[in-house]
Formats: sequence, structure tokens, C-alpha cells
Amino acid sequence: MVVVDGTGVPIGLHVDSAQPHERTLAEATVRTIRVPRNRGRPSTRPQEVVADKAYDCAALRSDLRRRGITPTMPARERRNRQRPKRGRPLRTGPSYQHRWKVEQCFAWMDTYRRLVVRYDRHLHIYRAFCLVAIILWCIDRILK
Repeated sequence: MVVVDGTGVPIGLHVDSAQPHERTLAEATVRTIRVPRNRGRPSTRPQEVVADKAYDCAALRSDLRRRGITPTMPARERRNRQRPKRGRPLRTGPSYQHRWKVEQCFAWMDTYRRLVVRYDRHLHIYRAFCLVAIILWCIDRILK
């Protein structure tokens, strides 16, 4: 999983097997964020996390709020319920419209065939190739 900033540049990466639930992967990925500052320790807490319906669960929302992060994700439609639970946002707001930047990052990573078709057995090798792809993309953006 990848976390990107407002411009679409990856700032966090977490690689795991395909078995864990997305909620646990999302929590681990948010913990990998390290944005350097001019002085002091790097920033580890974004203002807001924008995600799609797959990440909608009370545990993830409460974990993000506990860390001081605003969760922005649409509520899933549940069976036998006409509308979402009380307290959940009916609309996602204007920041959800910028989710295309995350999808653009995923599409860019799909240009590397080795990342799409996972040939590597070991996670550390796959993570290394993900980092190499991100470095190449950042260098390409700097040179343009």
C-alpha cells in the first residue's frame, strides 16, 4: 500500500502478504509516513486521510481520530439499512475529489511489470523494487 501527498508523490509505503485485512494494512501504512521538516523530527501525522469505501470501518476511523487525523471516506452501504449509522458522514466533502491523485500513483506503478506481476517470493525484495520505482519516478519528476 502507498500513501501519497497532495501532489501525488509517495510519502509512505508498506508491503505485506495478500492475506491481512485492508484495515490493518492501512494502519501500518499510515505509520510509515515520514515527511522531513526544516528543523526537528520528521512529520508523521497528515492532516487528513482520503480513502475509498473498502476502508470504511469504525476501528480505522477511531484509530485515525485518536492520532489527530481526519478520516475522509464514504460510508459503505450495509444490508437492511437505508442510511449509514449516526455520526458517519453522508457526503465525503471536497477533499475526496482529489483521490484521483492516489489512483494516478497506482496507475504509474503499474507501468513497472515487475510490480504488477509479483515474481518475488520475499517481501524485502519486492519492497526494494517498489522503492527503486518510486525513486526513479521522483527523479523523473524533478528533471521535468
